[in-house]
Amino acid sequence: MLEQAYDVVVVGGGPAGLAAACSASDNGASKVLVIERDRELGGILQQCIHNGFGLHRFKQELTGPGYAGRYIKMLGERPNIDVLLDTMVLSVTRDKTVTAVNPRDGLLKITAKAIVFTMGCRERTRGSILTPGTRPAGVFTAGAAQRMVNMEGYLPGKKIVILGSGDIGLIMARRLSLEGACVRAVLEIMPYSNGLTRNVVQCLEDYDIPLYLSHTIVAVHGQDRVTGVTCAKVDENMKPIAGTEFDLECDCLLLSVGLIPENELSQELGIDMDRLTAGPVVDQQRQTSQPGFFAAGNVVHVHDLVDFVSEEGEIAGRYAARYASGHPQEAKRLVGTVATGGVRTVVPQVIRVEEGDAGPVRLYMRVARPERRVALVVSQDGEVLLEKRLPVAKPGEMIVVDLPARQVAGLKGNLTVALKRQGGE
Repeated sequence: MLEQAYDVVVVGGGPAGLAAACSASDNGASKVLVIERDRELGGILQQCIHNGFGLHRFKQELTGPGYAGRYIKMLGERPNIDVLLDTMVLSVTRDKTVTAVNPRDGLLKITAKAIVFTMGCRERTRGSILTPGTRPAGVFTAGAAQRMVNMEGYLPGKKIVILGSGDIGLIMARRLSLEGACVRAVLEIMPYSNGLTRNVVQCLEDYDIPLYLSHTIVAVHGQDRVTGVTCAKVDENMKPIAGTEFDLECDCLLLSVGLIPENELSQELGIDMDRLTAGPVVDQQRQTSQPGFFAAGNVVHVHDLVDFVSEEGEIAGRYAARYASGHPQEAKRLVGTVATGGVRTVVPQVIRVEEGDAGPVRLYMRVARPERRVALVVSQDGEVLLEKRLPVAKPGEMIVVDLPARQVAGLKGNLTVALKRQGGE
């Protein structure tokens, strides 16, 4: 067994992992390793050939591979960062020993002083949502179809129905239309879209693709290949309404029904998990409940913009390097963040109040349902610390606010984040 030792090991070579590795190197880690199970770095970005990336991070519009290329180049400029591609992590122990395997080196044993988890997400499948009907060929997740079209050069079908209005599904509606396929409809079980507003406009409305809200698929037809689906309207309890069924002919069904953070390694370590985000509980340094283990990006909570993923990766890499140096700063006290009053999730779930200047803390939140003319209120013991007016708040769009350093230093009890209707509505 080949044995190696590093200061910081980053598990996952997507946008969060690339940013974490560069940040760890820039903040004093002398040896950094990135482990990626795919054949190349970049993660999901390599199949996202559309533009819209990098507006926050690089102040210009890039494609997914273009954004990844920037970070891969930055990685190459740091000689103390090693990369293992086509390498699968089998286990991680609490003493920070990583067991991995690849075709070239066989079994690997890697010891680290700090570990950053940046494994990203996987897609929910048909089995996750229990769609009735036969099991013919032609049913794909939207991400699998995206890779098939953009990287492998195959078209999954000619007549497409998409279930779910997540961003990948919306983008694939446009992509398949550009490739000459007919996208019959996008169906969404919720009464609102789960994607970014700009994607609804640019990918559906601009291409005259119908969006059926409060609808789902109640049957899949076909023996060897999909021949069609039966759709129906749903009530407020997400149950199909009898008599509202209609059929759509198609030879391909794409599922864009949500993402699940890849946290098997985190769970095996006994790291505290957040039931709503399905990711680990982290503080503002992106450290988990296990000292020396950090997490960033979609493995913590699902993002809508890759720029925020990279931002989180940079934070995790910086503090992982500090931990690896043997001089982690002790917290004076820990303060929890509680989402309530229309806010569904908030990250970080814990704020470390340290001696001296703790610095500002950026809070990432998602609301439970669409709201108009509301204000996001951050308070402690009834005292309002921060208020941000929101003309529109949607579950598919992250809300980001910064809590100033002076307020962080004075925190003593749990923080509460909630929505308040403006004008007393």
